[in-house]
Amino acid sequence: MHLFSTLYEAKLLKRYKRFLADVIFKNGEKKTVYCPNPGSMLGLAEKNTKIWLEKSNNKNSKYDFIWRLVENNGGKLICIDTQMANKVIHEHLLKKKIPELKKYDEIISEPKINDGSRLDFLLKSNDENSCFIEVKSSTLSRLPKISEFPDTITLRGSKHLTLLKNLKNDGFRAIQIYLIQRSDTNCFKIAKDIDREYFESFQIAKKSGVEILVLQSLISNDGIELSQKRLLVL
Repeated sequence: MHLFSTLYEAKLLKRYKRFLADVIFKNGEKKTVYCPNPGSMLGLAEKNTKIWLEKSNNKNSKYDFIWRLVENNGGKLICIDTQMANKVIHEHLLKKKIPELKKYDEIISEPKINDGSRLDFLLKSNDENSCFIEVKSSTLSRLPKISEFPDTITLRGSKHLTLLKNLKNDGFRAIQIYLIQRSDTNCFKIAKDIDREYFESFQIAKKSGVEILVLQSLISNDGIELSQKRLLVL
């Protein structure tokens, strides 16, 4: 489990400039906090939303708190920190807690590809074909029980899928992981209406043999664990 330090409850006043948010604490104190999410955060950044913050340990930051979680009207927690997905996957790879990947012995973070691009992980083993992995964080859910990605146009995401497709064609194992950073959904789809190019890149990569692995987070105020459940791709 990836553990949080103490979390502090607040209400969202507004999110702006992508990486900033104004909040009000239960004692009435107002602060500007860091928002670690470059996406649209569709449906998660409404005024008066209940949120949870963690104190920053970055001494160079202007902001004392980092926004970690949203609590929706049903009381379910959603992790809005996109970098948390990589941290959680890395921790579970190290502990061999992802059954599909437990045979690999070496983990290389941010491996450089021949054209200078990078993916999130390269896994190696004497007995297994080397495996390239890209991780994406999914928080979007517009219909009950359905998670989606992306929540905004992502040219970078389309590029990553093309890289995975090319690596698969070169004989490597290639996996696109979507980490669902909420626990109130049970299936997943690409948001074609938001980014048609990404949808088409996804279809091409999948047909080329890129593996799609949709994992789900179990989120509490203590931290984030991976569920063993695999979400159905629609």
